[in-house]
Amino acid sequence: MAAFVIKSLVSQITVKHSPSDHTSSIIEIKSALISVKRRCGSKIPVLAASIHSENDQSIQAQKKKNGNAKNIQSNLLQDAEYDVASKDAHPRPLSSTHLSNSVSNGSCLRVAYQGVRGAYSESAAQKAYPNCEAVPCEQFDTAFESVERWLVDRAVLPIENSLGGSIHRNYDLLLRHRLHIVGEVKYAVRHCLLANHGVKIEDLKRVLSHPQALAQCENTLTKLGLVREAVDDTAGAAKHVALQKLEDTGAVASSAAASIYGLNILAEDIQDDSDNVTRFLILAREPIIPGTDRPFKTSIVFSLEEGPGVLFKALAVFALRKINLTKIESRPLRKQPLRASDDGNSGLPKYFDYLFYVDFEASMADENAQNALRHLKEFATFLRVLGSYPVHTSMV
Repeated sequence: MAAFVIKSLVSQITVKHSPSDHTSSIIEIKSALISVKRRCGSKIPVLAASIHSENDQSIQAQKKKNGNAKNIQSNLLQDAEYDVASKDAHPRPLSSTHLSNSVSNGSCLRVAYQGVRGAYSESAAQKAYPNCEAVPCEQFDTAFESVERWLVDRAVLPIENSLGGSIHRNYDLLLRHRLHIVGEVKYAVRHCLLANHGVKIEDLKRVLSHPQALAQCENTLTKLGLVREAVDDTAGAAKHVALQKLEDTGAVASSAAASIYGLNILAEDIQDDSDNVTRFLILAREPIIPGTDRPFKTSIVFSLEEGPGVLFKALAVFALRKINLTKIESRPLRKQPLRASDDGNSGLPKYFDYLFYVDFEASMADENAQNALRHLKEFATFLRVLGSYPVHTSMV
């Protein structure tokens, strides 16, 4: 019986596959990782990482061969301030059929995002699914795992920003988890400088926010002479300033965060560039069926043998077929990041082995795209399609 282990910050999940049925699996969780409070009509349920004692009841889930899941349980936590409790029972896992119906008839989906209420990711989730329950998660890892464990239906996570660049953590998690990209959403980010009521700009000595947000507002913050301190997310910074009633500290976050946590907006649109757009990926357990009725984008990841011109050959399979590449990102191969020297002189590592993440403008329903990947597979040492999904063009 084969087994593999996924480790997170707060728990260990072991998935055991039956040798006679590769589609069924049993998930054993040594400590409760996620608690959910759900209200279908509300947009503020809670999904948080937690650590429980050895006496806590383990969560067990079993996904059946027909695609349905049953008996997923989780312990409920008391809500922190600004969170709203729900008295509903544990959320029930949805089959893939149930999911497709819920999307088509407009019923609310549970959509995970990283951060707390007021985060830009929450706004992106609501833009992607206007009638959804936006479910906050403490970490990116938690959002991935909550989809895998059927606690939510989708995850909406940032992958790149027009000013700050790529979110490398999520590129690594895309490979670690077996989720599929089913869509994208682009969201125009407008940063505000927030502080408690009665606090003026000249009273501030430091400012808290996510590293990306601080980088996007570097010019403004430098002119104000503020010390920058990085935290996990923008809305979390606003929440901390409000809860601690800080008088010398501000936060860079959204106007929605100011409204939620009762802060005053000292300055609006403080980002260095007005064209500040973050691209988010929509992740699900099952891929969507690509079509050719509208523009599609496909995301892949692959690795290559080291050698002169190998990357050129890999990219040429798209150029030869007039397929446009919109993104290429390289990440060191985590299991074997360094390759030994070939010259035999020192025996020290000489160069990195890389994974290449590529987005191209074509649907996997297009035979031209299929031929390109067949060609690439001839010399790629590893190739995986992360998803083929409709292109999102709105920036509102």
